[in-house]
Amino acid sequence: MAKPEKLSNLMSVIRECIVQGRYLDTRHALQRQDERGITRPEVLYVLKNGHHEKKKDQFEEIYQTWSYAVRGKTVDRGELRIVVSFDESGMLIITAIDLSK
Repeated sequence: MAKPEKLSNLMSVIRECIVQGRYLDTRHALQRQDERGITRPEVLYVLKNGHHEKKKDQFEEIYQTWSYAVRGKTVDRGELRIVVSFDESGMLIITAIDLSK
């Protein structure tokens, strides 16, 4: 089975999902955000204002889908990487990594 194409307009799809409220935190993302002291507003801010970190994207064989990395600074200048994926319902926030630490 061939891999699906990667999204070429990732950042606009992310922004659209946020505006429409079509996003969910996975259990893993909630756990990591809690452990790392990362707030939902910080995650959404980076997703809206960050940049696609293409070299960190991964194809997830088990789900037959791509996960995408977005990197950016929070309002207080912390640096985060947010990993997202997509399904029929919208955007899934997979994890949040604090790169400032």
